[in-house]
Amino acid sequence: MISVTDTRGYMLDMELRMPFHFGDTELTALPHLFLEVEVDIDGTREQGLAAEGLSPLWFVKDPDLTFTDGLDDMLAVVEQASAFAETANPAETVFDCWYDCYERTREWGEKSPHPALLWGFGPSMIERGLIDAYCTHAGTTFGEALRAGDFGIDLGTIYPSLSNRTPAEFLPDAPCRSLSLRHTVGFTDPLTDADVGPGETLDDELPQTLAEYVEAQELTHFKVKLSGDGDADVDRLRRLAEFFEERCEEYLVTLDANEQYGDASAFKAQWRRFEAAEGVDSLLNHIRYVEQPLARHEAFTTETESAFTDWEDGPSVIIDESDARVDSLGRALECGYAGTSHKNCKGVFRGVINACLLAASRERDPDGEYILSAEDLTTVGPVSLLQDLAVVAQLGVDHVERNGHHYFTGLKMLPDDYRDRLLAGHGDLYHRRESELTTLTVEDSRIDIGSVVDAPFGYDVTVDPERFTPASEWSFTPDSTE
Repeated sequence: MISVTDTRGYMLDMELRMPFHFGDTELTALPHLFLEVEVDIDGTREQGLAAEGLSPLWFVKDPDLTFTDGLDDMLAVVEQASAFAETANPAETVFDCWYDCYERTREWGEKSPHPALLWGFGPSMIERGLIDAYCTHAGTTFGEALRAGDFGIDLGTIYPSLSNRTPAEFLPDAPCRSLSLRHTVGFTDPLTDADVGPGETLDDELPQTLAEYVEAQELTHFKVKLSGDGDADVDRLRRLAEFFEERCEEYLVTLDANEQYGDASAFKAQWRRFEAAEGVDSLLNHIRYVEQPLARHEAFTTETESAFTDWEDGPSVIIDESDARVDSLGRALECGYAGTSHKNCKGVFRGVINACLLAASRERDPDGEYILSAEDLTTVGPVSLLQDLAVVAQLGVDHVERNGHHYFTGLKMLPDDYRDRLLAGHGDLYHRRESELTTLTVEDSRIDIGSVVDAPFGYDVTVDPERFTPASEWSFTPDSTE
């Protein structure tokens, strides 16, 4: 039997090396939450960890919501999910324990002002702590436990069509130990030195412009952010088309629209502009999919279903923010979407179940296109990034967006001994530069994750979150946003 007996939150403030934009808000700092989950497994107490950078303006697209209020809401949903987990009856499996927490949080969340994407974040933190504690207790890895059925994942609980099927039937026989890194190209990220204004040059020995990243890491996979401004996006794609043709023999691009289009008709009209624009066609030939173009309240309407299912020559489109509930992918497929994204902040078991549903769809429809992507929410070590990669490695995804090493100065935010431990335990994923800065290792556009796969749940280092600020004593400084 398994149950959660206690949870404790701790906060770490992290400065960004370059601004990150959510709409009109410019972030220069981002808090990071560590959640310690104490778990009773057959009478033995075990500690599990979950961690996440708190980005409330992704979870809630409300122009009137301040970043500070959004942080309060994120911590509130984690606190509520923790309370539900701590008061639940013991469950037979990790999956049952998580699902009980998810359902109780859902019942509460649907009566609250919080959108499903936000209230679902709370159970995702409990889930990761449970998985971490179980793997440590059992002396197994996440991948081994997943394929052996040790978590007790019941696919039929979410999708009855998958009843009596197991994840091992759908997932690859072995995890990936190396992944192509898909580099984020933000709205305002500089492409070349000409885009870096006076006084904006960073002095941290890391690449700053996209050209510097391509040269240093031989990048071939890119995620380009769309702004929703039709003229600006055409100009941006035209310039990127020229950039990639000059520097990359082969390349793959995904586009992230972040809910910038009000409805499917508006998005289709903008796509036709892209197709008609001079100098953009070479880039369109390299686009793999478009991520979440529609506002989440429009994503699953009957009008959207009609527009996407009848769009024979359109791009492949996947959901991200609209993947707000455990069964959202099923509705997305009905509406003509090709798939969804995986992020641990939406749910580990949800990602596994989504991968299985897409694999089952390929069985039924071999000629169809079914996509599971791996996207980032500025994950960093020592826990969040590695746990996310540990899950992605099992899902049959061959490239993954990672942007934490781009927007943060390596692992500068961590104590020296934490950086030393990560180098010792994960020397394939991290390296130390001549300047003593520890950062992600990207070579030939790839990251090696063998040590992540072989760890219990992603990280194989001792992490003591009590060295950071207790969440109950922490407050956000508004000056960190502009």
